[in-house]
Amino acid sequence: MRRSALLMAAGALALTSACQQPALAAEEVVEAPMATRSAKEGSGLKTAIFAGGCFWGVEAVFSHTKGVTSAISGYHGGTKRQADYRLVSSGVTDHAEAVKVTYDPKVIRYDQLLRIYFSVVADPTLVNRQGPDRGAHYRSALVPMSAEQNVVAKAYIAQLERAGLWDKPIVTRIERAQTFYPAETYHQDFAAKNPRHGYIQRWDAPKVAALKQLYPGVYRSEFRRD
Repeated sequence: MRRSALLMAAGALALTSACQQPALAAEEVVEAPMATRSAKEGSGLKTAIFAGGCFWGVEAVFSHTKGVTSAISGYHGGTKRQADYRLVSSGVTDHAEAVKVTYDPKVIRYDQLLRIYFSVVADPTLVNRQGPDRGAHYRSALVPMSAEQNVVAKAYIAQLERAGLWDKPIVTRIERAQTFYPAETYHQDFAAKNPRHGYIQRWDAPKVAALKQLYPGVYRSEFRRD
């Protein structure tokens, strides 16, 4: 896909990510089951990190989810010096493109976010790729930010493995929380700012549409950043 005028104006002339490459086969939407182990997180805002391919789509889905107060695209792991889009997208760093999600557990629990993730955000059977994007920085990974989230994530993956929804094994990793580095400004709210971008229309808009179709009770139409 050609770079949008907005990206060029934002100084993103050097973008080399596979986010810009021609689309391949469509991703499959799988309605994951409700978690048998509900998260018990109490009151107050919580955070969690999700990696699942290009962060544009991950952010788009969670930004349209009720109870999510913030979804920030960025880089998880690696070093601060290398937390730069051109370096990360070249595959020479240890980062994963990821999204830091802040949410209100009184509105939506961590286990419910996991259900959305496995249903419409990422294919958990793909190793180091999602959609047209290739490389370890596009890996499918959950980054729990608390002991409770860690227990719930492990229990839910085990539940999905028993359910046998996919023909191939689940390879989504549970990674230890490391430093999260927010991505460059032009990546934030990218889908909302660039709805006509070829990649967004081909890969990310369908994810948001699937969220609305599968989980209308938690879908919200406005794209929100607090």
